[in-house]
Amino acid sequence: MPRKLGQHFLILDTVLERLAEAACGTHTARAIEIGPGRGALTRHLLPRTSELHAVELDNRLAYLLKKKFANEPNLQVHEADVLETDLGQWGEAAIVGNLPYYITSPIIEKFLAMDERFATAVFLVQLEVAERLVANPGTRDYGYLTVATQLVCAVELVCKVPPEAFDPPPKVHSGAVKFRRKQQVTENLPELLKFVGRCFAQKRKTLRNNLRPFFGAMADELPEAGLRAEQLTLAQFQDLYARLRSAQLGLNKLAQ
Repeated sequence: MPRKLGQHFLILDTVLERLAEAACGTHTARAIEIGPGRGALTRHLLPRTSELHAVELDNRLAYLLKKKFANEPNLQVHEADVLETDLGQWGEAAIVGNLPYYITSPIIEKFLAMDERFATAVFLVQLEVAERLVANPGTRDYGYLTVATQLVCAVELVCKVPPEAFDPPPKVHSGAVKFRRKQQVTENLPELLKFVGRCFAQKRKTLRNNLRPFFGAMADELPEAGLRAEQLTLAQFQDLYARLRSAQLGLNKLAQ
């Protein structure tokens, strides 16, 4: 079968089983698989869920999946682009997939924007991305993607996956990451993320230099002014944003 869309099919059963277990546990009522490909992970998911929706863009693979699993009433194969598909239409579900590298970020963003019905996701991504997602403050990998993800979800690295676990092998290592949505929703999240993006605008620069264009002299007076964004915890970003926003609102009132 010709390979399309930059696909590298995961074929190692031990890793496939770990992904299925991480996503569904012993059993979950409903799961959504993104990019099922030849159905290797699908085969491990089916015993762990009562209803599996597999979203596959490649029409030939979608046809072969329907044929291969014709006797599996719990499986529904949808020939569709996951980025244009309303994943909420089937109700509460765990989400899992071996993501094509070129659409990893949009799919993660799509999951993060979903509601509390979608508490868990497990994605197999390039190891470099996985390490950024789970990074701690003060480390090289800690950046905007880390903060944007961890404000919404607790994340953990399930396992690292070598190239030889795929057919054909990619040129890079991969990592499986589990996302658990936090019950407490972060207030003013879009505005906070815009602020975090400004803090990381030039990663090697201090907060003073990155924030001065937006907050003027207030940026120079911050206790954290000499720090870089990668040194701040999630709580510190939230606190810093709240202080600057409050100060800016106060100045606006005085100016009126």
